[in-house]
Amino acid sequence: MGLTYKKVMSAQYDKLTAAAKAWDDMAGDFKKAESAYAATTQGLAQGNTTWQGIAQGTAYTNFAGTQYEYGAAQTQAKAVANLLRDAHGQFTELKQRLESVVADARKAKMAVDDEGNVRPDLTAQERYAYVHDPDGQKLLGEWNKAANDWADQIKKYVKAFEDADAGVKMALDAAVKDSNKDRIPGGKDATGSGFNAGAKSDIEQYELEHAKDVATRLNSGEKVSNADIESLNRILRDNGNTAFKHHTDFGRDFVTAIGGAEGTIKLSNTLNNGAHGSDSGRKGLYGDTNKMLANTLSNATQVVFEDGKKNPPYGTKEYREAYEKWSKSSDAKFYNDFMGDLKKAGLDKFDLDVAGDKAPMTRGQGQEIRGYQGLVTLMQQGSGYSPQFLGDLTDQMIDAEKKDKDVWDLHGTFEGKKDGWFANDPVDAALGIMSRDPATATGYLDPNADGDKNRLEHLLTKRDWDIVNTSDWRGNIEISGNDTFDKDVRTGLGLALEAATTGRPPGSPGEELGRHSEAQARIMHDTINLLDYGDPEGKEGDAKRAGKADELLAKDEFAKLRDPLARALASYTPDVVDVLAGEGPGGRVGQADELAKGDNSQIQNSRNSLLRLMRGVSEVPDGSAQSENFNLLYQSQLGYMSEQLATGDFSDPKAFENRAQRIGEVYGTVSAVGGDLDLDIRDTKNTNATNERFYGYHVLGGAITGIPVIGDMAQRSVDIVLNERLSVIQAENGLLAKETLGTQNDRAHDTLDKFFASANSERHFVESRDALGAIQNEARQSYNGARKITFEALRGES
Repeated sequence: MGLTYKKVMSAQYDKLTAAAKAWDDMAGDFKKAESAYAATTQGLAQGNTTWQGIAQGTAYTNFAGTQYEYGAAQTQAKAVANLLRDAHGQFTELKQRLESVVADARKAKMAVDDEGNVRPDLTAQERYAYVHDPDGQKLLGEWNKAANDWADQIKKYVKAFEDADAGVKMALDAAVKDSNKDRIPGGKDATGSGFNAGAKSDIEQYELEHAKDVATRLNSGEKVSNADIESLNRILRDNGNTAFKHHTDFGRDFVTAIGGAEGTIKLSNTLNNGAHGSDSGRKGLYGDTNKMLANTLSNATQVVFEDGKKNPPYGTKEYREAYEKWSKSSDAKFYNDFMGDLKKAGLDKFDLDVAGDKAPMTRGQGQEIRGYQGLVTLMQQGSGYSPQFLGDLTDQMIDAEKKDKDVWDLHGTFEGKKDGWFANDPVDAALGIMSRDPATATGYLDPNADGDKNRLEHLLTKRDWDIVNTSDWRGNIEISGNDTFDKDVRTGLGLALEAATTGRPPGSPGEELGRHSEAQARIMHDTINLLDYGDPEGKEGDAKRAGKADELLAKDEFAKLRDPLARALASYTPDVVDVLAGEGPGGRVGQADELAKGDNSQIQNSRNSLLRLMRGVSEVPDGSAQSENFNLLYQSQLGYMSEQLATGDFSDPKAFENRAQRIGEVYGTVSAVGGDLDLDIRDTKNTNATNERFYGYHVLGGAITGIPVIGDMAQRSVDIVLNERLSVIQAENGLLAKETLGTQNDRAHDTLDKFFASANSERHFVESRDALGAIQNEARQSYNGARKITFEALRGES
């Protein structure tokens, strides 16, 4: 039976130190015995004149062998003592971490029993209230989910104890086994199974030797048992545990032991062949081991400028200065050596079954992959990589492809659930890994932080994304065709852009709307201009260019940018609404750069660029009845405008009128964008939906990811608009299709009237019906003007 939480918490770890002292005492006793033995046999040393011959020679050999064993016994005893102290240190460290987790769980109102089970620590009255309240059922479910999450953390630490315990056992078994390191002809060790003169005092040294042996045999193509793979898995998992201070050193030692970058890539490819090959019995084991290898690489390549202190934010001037200093220190030796090694190994070719099998019989049969492709495939399975490593790695790969644009090209596609695990485009895959840490993505893509690399511009406008080889037949002759792309092309770039511009992991739940940091706003601003005009300064950068963001994003090769950019744009709703309403700091025509104001920075793109980007990300995928991205932007902007009405100071009726004009203008633009979509609404029952809470949901009932948070008062107002959204946009679609913009959209006008009537009933901005009617009229007129402007932006040449 394995370790349990109860055993872990009740074990008396001080017995290990007591045992260690006993082993030290034993070593002392062996030394005394050695001294006494030496004194007794000294007179019988070789060359003694009173005793000579065969018997004397035999006795001398036996005396020397026994003397050696006394010394070996001391070494072994001291090693065992040190191994026990090492074990004590590991166990107490893990127990302290586990006790901290339990304490945090209890602070979070969780009860943890003696068996490590976790449940919400609620009073009987609280539990009764949750069970009998409809809303409470949901809250109780959240409590139970939180309890399960705490329980999983506890189980993780119990598993870590099991791993550490197995490492201690491995080390102790090896320490008491005679290494026979001096058992050679003429050597001092005369006993084949005596004490271990080569006993080591460090658990990790034994684990490293075993892990190296298994990895070397794997890389050599030898058959390796499941038990050996499991032990490699366990060793990497155990020593990769960040609870142990040695996790970084172990990672570096292991990577060095197996041959640096080249050996790491070979091992990962071997494990991937097992994880994705036909032997289903070993897939899980090989896959899990590869994950542990990825985390080991992550630990090995950490860049920490000063122990115990957090590095400055990646990409900042302070970070660059600190890195420059650190890179010249002895602490940077492994990192510098590995990255230097990677420049060669990354471009070397390696075997990988999935790639070789993809090549057609006639061309490229048995094709090999580049080392970078194998390494990034490995890295996708790990986490916690240092920003410096991710940035340097991606830069290395971009430099390589600038010299050879076809460096990653392979026959066959690598996409979807079956083959998408392989990073045939390692640059895009690295960007996807980067997106998991938004600060890294921001620091990497910030144009002000990359010197003269122009990473953002290169990735959005200059890079060759077609890395799939094709063949054409001319009669019986097969020739190379034009390169093409996988269906998942630019997936990583899209996720990295979302993370970099929002400061949140891709697909995060919506938050209260606000502004952004200078770097985030700068990346978003330049991204919009690069997609629309191909220049980071937009129209000011190249006045002759026409905006094409809507056309560009409609292409299949840009499809994977739509969702992340839509979520990012929703995060910038206050900026977008300001620009669409003519209230942005850069006006409707925009400025070349973002408005840099610390954490209150804003984008300053032109209104037309924003409209084209909104239209582009709203492109309806093939086979889809509607655009969820458009719904996200539509509801985000309505929610923000409703929140303004619900919370703003409109004691002066003129202020309410001015705001109504702006809201009508924004509503006109966003509805016109929706009308420009080729909508095919199949679910007609939704056109009659009334009195439903639509905010945060599309018309088929699923939650929209990234919808901003608004208050209840704003919710009631915006729901009125959302209840009529389909009929409004369908009407606008028909008007735009016929180019009859002179005809008013009665549906939209009615909806605006209801919207402002609802807002006025909540806050009483004006008292008379005539005053309200005047405000509604202003909103309708603004709506009409915005429709025409939007139509021109989307179908003109501006």
